[in-house]
Amino acid sequence: MSKLWQKTTDVNQLVENFTVGRDREFDRQMASFDVLGSLAHTQMLQTINLLSAEDLQLVQTELKKIYKDIENDNFEIEAGVEDVHSQVELLLTRRIGDAGKKIHSGRSRNDQVLVDLKLFFRSELQQVVESVQQLFNLLLELSEKHKDVLLPGYTHLQVAMPSSFGLWFGAYAESLVDDLELVLAAYNITNKNPLGSAAGYGSSFPLNRTLTTQLLGFADLNYNVVYAQMGRGKTERIIAQALSAVAATLAKMAMDQCLYLSQNFAFVSYPDNLTTGSSIMPHKKNPDVWEIMRGKCNRLQALPTDVAMMTTNLPSGYHREMQLLKELVFPAFAELKSCLEMAHFMLQHVEVKTNILDDPRYAYLFSVEEVNRQVLEGVPFRDAYKQVGMAIEQGSFQPDKEVNHTHEGSIGNLGTSHIADAMENVVQKFNFEKTAEAVSNLLK
Repeated sequence: MSKLWQKTTDVNQLVENFTVGRDREFDRQMASFDVLGSLAHTQMLQTINLLSAEDLQLVQTELKKIYKDIENDNFEIEAGVEDVHSQVELLLTRRIGDAGKKIHSGRSRNDQVLVDLKLFFRSELQQVVESVQQLFNLLLELSEKHKDVLLPGYTHLQVAMPSSFGLWFGAYAESLVDDLELVLAAYNITNKNPLGSAAGYGSSFPLNRTLTTQLLGFADLNYNVVYAQMGRGKTERIIAQALSAVAATLAKMAMDQCLYLSQNFAFVSYPDNLTTGSSIMPHKKNPDVWEIMRGKCNRLQALPTDVAMMTTNLPSGYHREMQLLKELVFPAFAELKSCLEMAHFMLQHVEVKTNILDDPRYAYLFSVEEVNRQVLEGVPFRDAYKQVGMAIEQGSFQPDKEVNHTHEGSIGNLGTSHIADAMENVVQKFNFEKTAEAVSNLLK
């Protein structure tokens, strides 16, 4: 197997298979980012005279061809090649000769992996943000569309007070705003350049790390080279916490939808082709999409613990089990994006029931409304509470079903525009435009 580090001794095949594991499978997902890192690194090498202008031209031209091959799905890590870094360097050397062998100067595979991961995570987090925004926009649209449709609110799963579909949809929209605050924190920690930290102790070459930071569109450096390596595992753990926050919102929403679709609630319905039936019960319309989503998102909430257990009690410096983090985090991005996409798809087709509170079982929802009405007429709160409670006990309570909530964030004043502004403020802080411009410039 071709390795960047190999000299003359072959590794035992059992050891080889055990230590490489699924790493090559996940490396394929980082291929384009490995090329971007090399495009920036080689430009920097030329400025410090470790690469001639002629060699730089050869390397840059060929790297951009490899990048296009990757984008066109015409790239693979060949049998016998250890990883994506070896494959890219091998392709360069085949095509342009000795110039291809020079691109590793001033780098270790450790910081090459780190920069690939940072670029990959940065891209994946952006895709999560975009998927969250899409779902958020639909939730706010549904909130406004159904703002006058009442439904029961519950505490302890007991009928409590009037709510509305406007509140329900809007609640999950605002929850996503707070989730993106955690994603933003993960993005900010991810968006720092580790390139130049080498094996974790820097280099005797006069590397210009500020230049590669600018070329790759990072917000800043990981300055301390030891910390750059220590950040591996920590970055994944913080990303895992952010992904789990979004997953928790989706899991709760999925649970609500499972309840609301059941016959005992019957608050919503979906077209038959979006639900599944029973092999023996012809009346069934099962919310399988929401149930699978609930399970997937509950599993994603274990991700921070999985990452922490992989990295707990490791001393500073690189350790091989770090590569196993890919097996945890890479699929998690795909799972979460799939759940966000399916939640958006399902809610595009949701139908809400408009006369839910006509059912007598919900009469007591309005007990607080009656207490408050008496208080507004001058009755002390405790006396009004007691009078309404006695009427309920005696079976004489006759609710006035008019709901008059006007304060911020209530049934009659959803605050939709403020929630939309909050989302916009968070998204702007990611500054995706800077990243896109840097990548575009590298590929020119």
